Amino acid sequence: MKYQLLPPLSVDDRAALEASIVQHGVLVPVEYDEQGEILDGHHRVEICESLGLVDWPRFVRKGLAEEEKRTLARELNVSRRHLNAEQKRALIADQLRDTPSISSRAIAAMLGAHHSTVEKVRQQLVDGGEISHHEEIEGRDGIVQPARKAIRTAFLPEPDNARELMATAKAIRTRQREHGRKVRTDLINEIAARGEASAGTMPRAAYPILYADPPWEQEAWSDETGQDRGLMYPPMPLDAIKALCAGDASPATRDALLFLWVTANRLDDGIEVLRTWGFDYVTCLVWDKETIGMGRWVRDRHEILLLGKRGNFPAPLPGTQAASVHAERKGRHSAKPVHFAAMIERLYPEMRKLELFQRAESLAEDDPRRSGQWDFWGFESDFATLMSSSGGADTPAAAPPCAAAGSGAQS
Repeated sequence: MKYQLLPPLSVDDRAALEASIVQHGVLVPVEYDEQGEILDGHHRVEICESLGLVDWPRFVRKGLAEEEKRTLARELNVSRRHLNAEQKRALIADQLRDTPSISSRAIAAMLGAHHSTVEKVRQQLVDGGEISHHEEIEGRDGIVQPARKAIRTAFLPEPDNARELMATAKAIRTRQREHGRKVRTDLINEIAARGEASAGTMPRAAYPILYADPPWEQEAWSDETGQDRGLMYPPMPLDAIKALCAGDASPATRDALLFLWVTANRLDDGIEVLRTWGFDYVTCLVWDKETIGMGRWVRDRHEILLLGKRGNFPAPLPGTQAASVHAERKGRHSAKPVHFAAMIERLYPEMRKLELFQRAESLAEDDPRRSGQWDFWGFESDFATLMSSSGGADTPAAAPPCAAAGSGAQS
């Protein structure tokens, strides 16, 4: 009797069951599995056979696993049996051995016991090494939850203590943000490490941060007077700039930031380039040059640094964001303040960065871009030397073939 899991009937209970079968027949069908093993009704079958009966109501359960068959046998029998405390604890122990991941409350409801009794038996079996401790348990509704719920330690404070609670909540949020940002940063760096970066070619999917100062074409605005007749570096057509880092040609990782310099009169082109390179516009920063330059409609004294994002890139932590406007007197033609590269380095010191169209000779010895996390690409970048010095390429090579690339937009 494979699934006879409860103790035998007492003499009085067996006699009462036999009398009922003689008078009324078998009222509750005997349950079988597909192999003909009795799941419920062993005593009814024994009594029928002792009375010479050869037929009785049957019900076949299909598709049950072994532990499900044993669970069903206990559940069907326990409601019809009068068990003493020792027998019930033994029944609970057997059920826990079969289904240790089921919650104590669910087993208690199944076997007609108190959940505290089930929990005591469970602890004895765990302590004895018969079953393992489960961090998660399945309830009566089939939902899996933690085996132990955290004790409530926070309660609504008195008004005088509300400020302290708010400060604590803020500290917790900050810690959660820092942890989430670190996890995201580590993942992005892992992806970047699988990208391709070698001297003499445009990298592929290797940099989480791009910093670019394209050589926008600028038309002379006064042929008569000769003012602003041209640029001091070879310009690059808009379509060429767009194609440089578009699609599979992008040196950026799946999740990345782009800082893109653009002059005020090329703002719409800058947004177009940003989107063509696969980034969504987020915001912009402004460089106030403190001195007025030339211009057709207005006298320019500022330049714009667009910020684009793609994928799930972490924003700066609250309180670390840079101001949107930086005032610094302009220096030599097309050179950008070190302030902006320093800002990027400060916000993302652990991430690899690629600067496009950078002049090698513009980097001072104390420039933050010599941190080892920056590489460079462009017409005058001296790419091989800088890649080698920053841990990029190991083999020297000529500067990459970017014949139209310059060193930045006109100031």
